[in-house]
Amino acid sequence: MLYTDYTTDLLGLKDVNVTKVETIQGQLHIHLTTIRRMQVCPSCRYDTKRIHSYRNQLVKDIPFHEGKTILHLKKRRYFCPHCGKVFQEKVSFLPRYQRNTSRLVAKIMSDYRSEHSTISIARQNGISPGIAMRILNKISYPRPSLPRVLSIDEFKGNAEGDKFQCILTDPVRKRVLDILPSRKSETLLAYFLQYPLEQRKRVEYLVMDMSHLFRDVLSSCFPNAKIVVDKFHVCRHITWALERVRKEEQKKFSDDRRKYYKKSRWILLKHKEKLNEEQLLQLENMLSFSDDLRKAYWLKEVFYEFMESKNLQEARARLLKWNMGYGAVPLKEFQGCFEMMNRWQHQILRAFSLGYTNGFTEGCNNKIKVLKRNCYGVRNFHRFRNRILHMMAA
Repeated sequence: MLYTDYTTDLLGLKDVNVTKVETIQGQLHIHLTTIRRMQVCPSCRYDTKRIHSYRNQLVKDIPFHEGKTILHLKKRRYFCPHCGKVFQEKVSFLPRYQRNTSRLVAKIMSDYRSEHSTISIARQNGISPGIAMRILNKISYPRPSLPRVLSIDEFKGNAEGDKFQCILTDPVRKRVLDILPSRKSETLLAYFLQYPLEQRKRVEYLVMDMSHLFRDVLSSCFPNAKIVVDKFHVCRHITWALERVRKEEQKKFSDDRRKYYKKSRWILLKHKEKLNEEQLLQLENMLSFSDDLRKAYWLKEVFYEFMESKNLQEARARLLKWNMGYGAVPLKEFQGCFEMMNRWQHQILRAFSLGYTNGFTEGCNNKIKVLKRNCYGVRNFHRFRNRILHMMAA
């Protein structure tokens, strides 16, 4: 009966023979020898099969059964009788001057697409954090091309002395374009002015929050682009105003009732249509003790209706209703919201006709927060940027 050794097929290694496999202190040690083949001299391109010497090399490979794997590779050095050069044979799974297999490096690069820290990735693959960091340094993403719709937002990165960094995305294609080291106007201007004016003119829409800095810088850099304000940031100002009314009103209550209002504030913030019967009774009880809180809650509900508008015409009608409602109950906590809505009215309404939001960008910010928390912060901005772009790449 013919016996076939499938060990190399199971290991997925080519051009080698397995001579010994052993486990030492939880580590898998695999002894390999290369297959002797005709070699081409790198100097004179002369074919030779003459062996000069042997060399044993320890190589790290992908872990098997969650244990560290060490390859003991016996390599040949060949001699060229034509020019006298001595050279090493090539191994398909091991690049030159490397002690880690190509598939181990590929696995680590794939692991960097997760939110795990470098130390965690190094531990999983049985390598040192320094080696994992050097592999990360090989990742580099160039400056991207500008899309038709550009979204910009800030996030707290604390990289290289700047508290906030900026993220640029394409909300239509769901792609992260770039990470900027700062939200300062000079940083934004220097970055966007690297693009020729013809490219900047092709940007049609800019999706952003109600930041005057973003508006002033982007309006000067993209002369043909129209600003679209993200609806989530608008809604957030209304909920903050409601919270200010609640905090002010509950100061008049006893300690027990004040604590109850604080613990049950989510009932006030939640849409009325999403409350069950028991929660509706709680809501009515909470509103019965404060006339201002009832007025604030009503304004919040009217604004929620505006945010759920299906088209531009409906949004305009509901926004007019909200403005008239504020005129009827002019709570001081909502005055800033009223002024903000009138100041940014065209940019806010544009979101209902186009449908562009910062939802994808905010989701990316959440993943960045998880990465930052797992890594306990990343100080090197260049490494932080490439890690984020690699993690978000499709």
